[in-house]
Amino acid sequence: MAENGEEKLLAVARHIAKTLGHNESMADDILQIFSTFDGRFSREKLSEGQPGEDGSTVSALERALNSLDSQISRFVAADQPIWSDPADSAAFLDAIDELVNITREWSHLANEKPVGACLARADEMLQQAMFRVEEEFRSLMERGAESFAVNNHRLDSDDEEEDVEGDDDYDGDQIPVAKPLTDYDLIIDALPSATINDLHEMAKRMLAAGFGKSCSHVYSTCRREFLEESVSRLGLKKLSIEEVHKMTWQELEDEIERWIKSANVALRILFPSERRLCDRVFFGFSSAADLSFMEVCRGSAVQILNFADAVAIGSRSPERLFKVLDVFETMRDLMGEFESVFSDQFCLVLKNEAVTIWKRLGEAVRGIFMELENLIRRDPAKAAVPGGGLHPITRYVMNYLRAACRSRQTLEQVFEESNGVPSKDSTLLTVQMSWIMELLESNLEVKSKVYKDPALCYLFLMNNGRYIVQKVKDGDLGLLLGEDWIRKHNAKVRQYHSSYQRSAWNKMLGLLKVDNTAAGMNGLGKTMKVKLKQFNVQFDETCKVHSTWVVFDEQLREELRISLARLLLPAYGNFIGRFQNLGDLGKGKNADKYIKYGVEDIEAHINELFKGSTTARK
Repeated sequence: MAENGEEKLLAVARHIAKTLGHNESMADDILQIFSTFDGRFSREKLSEGQPGEDGSTVSALERALNSLDSQISRFVAADQPIWSDPADSAAFLDAIDELVNITREWSHLANEKPVGACLARADEMLQQAMFRVEEEFRSLMERGAESFAVNNHRLDSDDEEEDVEGDDDYDGDQIPVAKPLTDYDLIIDALPSATINDLHEMAKRMLAAGFGKSCSHVYSTCRREFLEESVSRLGLKKLSIEEVHKMTWQELEDEIERWIKSANVALRILFPSERRLCDRVFFGFSSAADLSFMEVCRGSAVQILNFADAVAIGSRSPERLFKVLDVFETMRDLMGEFESVFSDQFCLVLKNEAVTIWKRLGEAVRGIFMELENLIRRDPAKAAVPGGGLHPITRYVMNYLRAACRSRQTLEQVFEESNGVPSKDSTLLTVQMSWIMELLESNLEVKSKVYKDPALCYLFLMNNGRYIVQKVKDGDLGLLLGEDWIRKHNAKVRQYHSSYQRSAWNKMLGLLKVDNTAAGMNGLGKTMKVKLKQFNVQFDETCKVHSTWVVFDEQLREELRISLARLLLPAYGNFIGRFQNLGDLGKGKNADKYIKYGVEDIEAHINELFKGSTTARK
């Protein structure tokens, strides 16, 4: 053993001389210095092992290889994991390092037959050593991941939040369930630090020996399985685009919720953690680290992107807007993570695909608004809403737009990314919303023509117009459309109010005008009697019909009643007062025959208007 140790010492001295000496003369000078420093470094001994043409030097190479073969073979044939004992792993790596150094030192004489044969043997020994290192590398990664999963973070998705401590049925092999994750701003160590250091030492030898692809393959295979399992535990399923499109809307909504959580955890925790692990294991070998990381994360990243893409190219039904916006916002918020995590040459395609899908989601949102426009245009004008009430399309569109405007900033971004040109005072989203409102109003105008009674036509427009204005005023939609829009549409509602009143009540009001040109008292009395009879009939019929009509807005209903009272009561009071002053004709039983209603009765009937029938109120 002492002799073997001295040989190693002499080999080291020769290696130093060869490395530091820029030419043969300098190397000789360095060897001379060594010989004067220590007797073991005599000039003769140092010269014995120098590569040359005599057989003694080849014998020294063979002896060194024999020694290393003995050591390496013992480790390669070992039944127990080499890395279970730090001393064994260190000795194994030292032997590999020495074998690599000898191969490098003698490589310039490879054309000489004896040396070439020795180097071929050394290469075979190195391959056997690398096969064992690869096996140890895989084993260490698997053992490290298993032990770490049990003792550290678990990023589960589901609702199993009970504390497992104290559970009589607790299985010691079960992975403890972590509390729900709320903070994404963390990076986890995917393997224990000591394991990472060992893996780095192995990777360094495999890469130096030309086994980089094998090392990267083993690494990426193990970590890919771990990562895909982690993503699966978050609840994200592997679905094709066709499978996503076949889902019911409720199923898709649930899947989107799971996708949002999975994408956040993957991009903000899992992928960055894998990036850091790659950089540590392959420290000093950036290309190998980048390639390995891409192989680890590509499958899970593509799974996340494919689902988002399936949503983007799916149905444009208006009810899907809000979930598509959720996916769009998630992709937008994660774009910084895509750019930072997938920044290297191998992952660039993933980053670019993420940007493309994000833009495609924006196109989907704009497409959904186009489909909403089509829905309004196609809504039939066949059946009239009972009592001139609120049309379902009005309620649907206004509530839809109000809900959409809760994501106003996102929608502003979506429409600004289109090719449209905003006006001087309006954003593209404002233009879009104004256009939808215009389509809705035009559609309601057409629907109002279904009513044969002009008064009911105006009441229908007044009801729907008031509802539209109220919905605009109370939210972000009003901020988009502006005060001027609200003022103009309030004026429209007042115009409908006036038109209704004129159409339904002006003729009746005309009956209450006294014709002073009538000849004498008798002529005036006859005329007033006829008018009273006509008024009573018309008032009865109008109240009977209009009491079945509906005004949903309480304030508008009260405004209508007050307006009608101000219109009718003074005129009616004056009329019957004049009638009662016509001598005997307007007094006592004679007057009661013609004056069916007192002023208070007229007011009471007006207050019963617009309550609607049961059907109209629905």
